Amino acid sequence: MIKVTNVHKNFKEVKAVNGIDLHIQPGQYVALLGPNGAGKTTLVEMIEGLQHPDVGEIQIMEKRWKDHQEELHRIIGLSLQETRFVDKLSVLETLRLFASFYGLGGKRIQEILDLVNLEEKKKSFVVNLSGGQRQRLALGIALLNEPEILLLDEPTTGLDPTARREIWDILKSLKSSNNTTMILTTHYMDEAAYLCDKIVIMDSGKILAEGTLEQLLSKHKKGEVISFETNGPIPPDQLPGGDKIIKSVIEPVANKGEIIIEDLVSYLPSFLEFIKNQNLVLTSLECRKMTLDDLFIAMTGRHLNQ
Repeated sequence: MIKVTNVHKNFKEVKAVNGIDLHIQPGQYVALLGPNGAGKTTLVEMIEGLQHPDVGEIQIMEKRWKDHQEELHRIIGLSLQETRFVDKLSVLETLRLFASFYGLGGKRIQEILDLVNLEEKKKSFVVNLSGGQRQRLALGIALLNEPEILLLDEPTTGLDPTARREIWDILKSLKSSNNTTMILTTHYMDEAAYLCDKIVIMDSGKILAEGTLEQLLSKHKKGEVISFETNGPIPPDQLPGGDKIIKSVIEPVANKGEIIIEDLVSYLPSFLEFIKNQNLVLTSLECRKMTLDDLFIAMTGRHLNQ
């Protein structure tokens, strides 16, 4: 469905996208997961034709933007992190406006109102909608033309958990009812894991890893995680069992850290003994399986939301 080949995009001295190859199959839900500045939005903007690669090529259904702009615009739906509407138009009037661009009538508008659960708000001015309702309206507009490809750029950023879940439910129901291909940019691990078949982890304009959640964790993880806080600074260069530590991130000023180790059961006793010998007290201790954030830490040394 979408083929990205050796794509580069620079903005002055910033390498926003730095040699990306990506293949997306029909009907896949794909998450571009990474922190702010990873290159996710720039990549999506090139896929949707708003930006053009400096180097490389992007094909959508084996077509290029240069030669097939009108056709590609008709098969793509967009929903951005923030969409500007006319405040004094109602929800229904807004949908009618955008539906007119595609020559669509009342039947499709009603389907969208039902899909994004805005029937009760259809006569409300857009200015009076909550953040979650505005994002559902934006998603509804993106779906008006029944797009074959749906591009969502951090659609739930800034929303409360309930509003985020409402967006998720709409996308889940969409996936079960048709064969839409979706690309979702996000820095929320749970969002990527819940919605998407394929997760692409990005940082500094490059792809670090890609696959299903299970593939990523089984391929790249080699252990488990100890997260802790103490009543004093931890000397990071004195942690026990150095050969068993895959990655450690210690914050001496905050008196906390995380250690990714090969085997929790065998490592934990020596770690507890180390804490005791340092005359420290654990104020918090959590032992768990790796998550996508842990995987990102192992690859980059920092959290996804930093």
